[in-house]
Amino acid sequence: MYQHLWESGDAVALGVGKAVCVGRNYVAHAKELNNPIPDSPLLFIKPASAFCDFQSPLALNTALGEHHYEAELVLLVGETIDSNTRAPLQHICGIATGLDLTLRDLQTKLKQQGHPWECAKAFDQSCALTPFTPVQGLDESTELHYRFWQNDVLKQHGDSSLMIFSLATLLSEISRYFTLHPGDIVMTGTPQGVGALNEGDTLTLQLQDAPRYTTSVTVRR
Repeated sequence: MYQHLWESGDAVALGVGKAVCVGRNYVAHAKELNNPIPDSPLLFIKPASAFCDFQSPLALNTALGEHHYEAELVLLVGETIDSNTRAPLQHICGIATGLDLTLRDLQTKLKQQGHPWECAKAFDQSCALTPFTPVQGLDESTELHYRFWQNDVLKQHGDSSLMIFSLATLLSEISRYFTLHPGDIVMTGTPQGVGALNEGDTLTLQLQDAPRYTTSVTVRR
């Protein structure tokens, strides 16, 4: 069973809820997939069954198709955020990095047919998370950086100051529709550089100057 973890390795004293994810929150990423720049945050949800520990090998179900990585900054909700919440950033208790795994071919097909994306985004073990760094809320002026390497080659560099919608804006917009409960997470969108995963890959994520976390890619037999 997946548990949110702190950097220390201790379990977070919160239940595991849902992931609210943000699509196309970096201009360059939207352009690399030939998608229009959104006027408001593009939101979708992953269930708790999608969560997995990035420190364990990622076992891809290749029967579903090719898996693409999307590295993202992740916020952990510590106190309830709803449509009446002011200063929602103060309700965030942890930050981490994670991979939003995507079945790209299926996603493209579903988009072309005008269908929802859930099968391409919300499948089991499609949300691989590193341990969280504890924070006591976030300041709107805080800039957060993170990096993702595939086989020791830097593939993505995320910078919260380059997001189309700021972290505060995302939380306010999300909570208009979905109440965020303690243990829920928000995946804030991916920068340019997404690509396919392959069996035997070594993957590394790092938030700011925090420790690097590394895993390997396997295939379910």
